[in-house]
Amino acid sequence: MNIYVGNLPYKYTENDLREAFAAFGNVSRAKIVLDRESGRSKGFAFVEMENKADGETAIKSLHGTEVMGRTLTVNEARPRPAKRPPRRAPA
Repeated sequence: MNIYVGNLPYKYTENDLREAFAAFGNVSRAKIVLDRESGRSKGFAFVEMENKADGETAIKSLHGTEVMGRTLTVNEARPRPAKRPPRRAPA
């Protein structure tokens, strides 16, 4: 199950994220999204959990909790929208 985690503290690490979700089951992957130019966290992440039931429990338990002064938004990740077609040069 793929889970979106929003409003993360900027100092939060992938290890912190993995530990928080590991309390609910096996975590396959924990990835904080970084800004390409600065390398700084964008304040959101994705966590993949092996078991859907464990993921649902983690969502219910962690959504709305406060971490380092920020209230987390935790829900099932939506699929990425299809890529936009390339822009055409003006005529």
